[in-house]
Amino acid sequence: MNETKKAVISILGADRKGIIANVTRVLYEHDANILDISQTIVSGLFSMILIADISGEHCLFESLKSDLDSLSSDLGVQIHCQRSEIFEAMHQI
Repeated sequence: MNETKKAVISILGADRKGIIANVTRVLYEHDANILDISQTIVSGLFSMILIADISGEHCLFESLKSDLDSLSSDLGVQIHCQRSEIFEAMHQI
């Protein structure tokens, strides 16, 4: 049985149509599955954090990250994608 690999993805920027649709489209195209998601809009500022399962046979982390980086430029928002084990290690006391 394969161990589940996860990515932590955060999005921050001015609210506009299509942010969620475009991010989830990229995840779908890379065979990633959303495990948990939270999003909010405060005074026109959109923020979202999600945890994605990137264990899929056709899901290559570097390719996913590259496509999300490109999407970040296209949408004019900040998108950060990192492996969950790195995120967790950075936030341990």
